[in-house]
Amino acid sequence: MKGIMNETITKNFSRLKLSLYVLPIALLLVILLFFYVHNAINVTSYVEVQKEWFYYLNAKLGQLPQLQYNLTQMGDAFVFLSLLTVLIIYTPKIWEVLLTASILSAILSKILKFIFAVPRPAAVLDHDTFIIVGKPLISQTNSLPSGHSITIFTVLTVLFFAFMPKKTFNKAQWYVGFLLIGWMLINTRVAIGAHFPLDVIIGGVVGYISGISGIFINNKFPIWKWINLRKYNPFFMVLFAASIVIMISKIEKDNLLIFYFSLISLVCALFLITRKYFKKE
Repeated sequence: MKGIMNETITKNFSRLKLSLYVLPIALLLVILLFFYVHNAINVTSYVEVQKEWFYYLNAKLGQLPQLQYNLTQMGDAFVFLSLLTVLIIYTPKIWEVLLTASILSAILSKILKFIFAVPRPAAVLDHDTFIIVGKPLISQTNSLPSGHSITIFTVLTVLFFAFMPKKTFNKAQWYVGFLLIGWMLINTRVAIGAHFPLDVIIGGVVGYISGISGIFINNKFPIWKWINLRKYNPFFMVLFAASIVIMISKIEKDNLLIFYFSLISLVCALFLITRKYFKKE
């Protein structure tokens, strides 16, 4: 079963074409044109042009603060990837790509935040005028793009192409589901008052580019192929055990439901990989 799944995913990744870059690049150009038309090239105008949009979405989405705060944790790479640790045992090919794509997305996030240096909503807007869930983020320089949105779409993009259905109708449903889930998750950043709407949209596009780039890079340079080798299982056993400790500490601090799901996944992954390592061949 494992071999068949891994082979199917490998084939799905190998079928991808460079033309996948056309849509996200076109979308970025449209956003750039929007900035130009509205004279929003500078930081002050960037905030002003979407202020009302931010207030509207924040007020509507922020009505379910606990749900939004749980869902927004999916933008934490540690939390999201912890949920997927079991895939290392069953479909290691996905993790080969996830590692490459995640490193690329982290680099792009740091570079772009440094270049644009846009302040967070809580740094420029009156805190009494919008909903803030959790600790107010008041940085003056790291709102654009949203790092959480980059992470979300990076991981979703890899999963999206890994499990792409064969039938056309199913593909259409898959596309719609992918966009709806991605849109819902990245907008949690607006709901909790952490980002402006364009921060998350641009972050989502950058995440998509990171995801497909991770696939193409890994197809060409499969540097993580070793993670499937049994002799490296002890490394992952230690890694999962350490991650369990970290996740427990996060639960003790915030006690969010999403952390329990990640913890369960980590415990299952540790059990499975330990059993695999000590199982007689």
